[in-house]
Amino acid sequence: MSSPSPNDPDVLAPAMKAARDKGIKVLTWDADGQKDAREFFVNQATSQQIGFALVDALAKDIGGAQPKGKVAIITATLTAANQNEWIKYIKERLKKYPGLQLVATKPSNEDQKLAFSVAQDLMKAHPDLKGIFAITSVAFPGAAEAIKQAGKSGQVFVTGLSTPNDMRDYVLGGTVRSVVLWNTMDLGRLTVEAARALKTGKLKAGATSLQAGKLGAKKIQGDNILLGDILVFTKDIIKNYNF
Repeated sequence: MSSPSPNDPDVLAPAMKAARDKGIKVLTWDADGQKDAREFFVNQATSQQIGFALVDALAKDIGGAQPKGKVAIITATLTAANQNEWIKYIKERLKKYPGLQLVATKPSNEDQKLAFSVAQDLMKAHPDLKGIFAITSVAFPGAAEAIKQAGKSGQVFVTGLSTPNDMRDYVLGGTVRSVVLWNTMDLGRLTVEAARALKTGKLKAGATSLQAGKLGAKKIQGDNILLGDILVFTKDIIKNYNF
């Protein structure tokens, strides 16, 4: 049984295909690989859900019926398949908010210090920058710290994908107003349940749902096993979560 979360699908695909050729069951989770290199993808949410939720959250944080200002994206790498899909839907959703102008998309190479530096550079290059999408769990705290140290909390808004535990101090301190994610523990549980079902033959191509233990029935869309809804953690509710 193999269950990778590839940052660069093209690099990992040959090994995944070789595993399948030897009869090993392969699924991906969190980040997808090449479709012909695995049998199913355990998907925390659709790329559209994630991209749209990020834009709606930042628009709400900036405020106003039609929020205005320059915004930027800090991603992991320019080859990260899942993040490129999210970015595609971020750009699509931004059309709903014509006052928000995307001015840059920068990689941070899964390095929090680099994300901090990239956020600093973005604020220097665009003194009127209004918002940042930091779409990795590493980039988000790095960008938040840069905004905090620059004294721009409440002037430059940042939202992104990270855990409540990593972002709690920034939320309670007022630098961050919204954290977008899913229940990571449930994603892990669903991945294990899917792997078990795939190994035992209970999960096969063409299935439309998976009985995932305590998680109940989960929808399968094509070859994507869907965890469910996006969560948005705000100051009012973040204290209720511990992961």
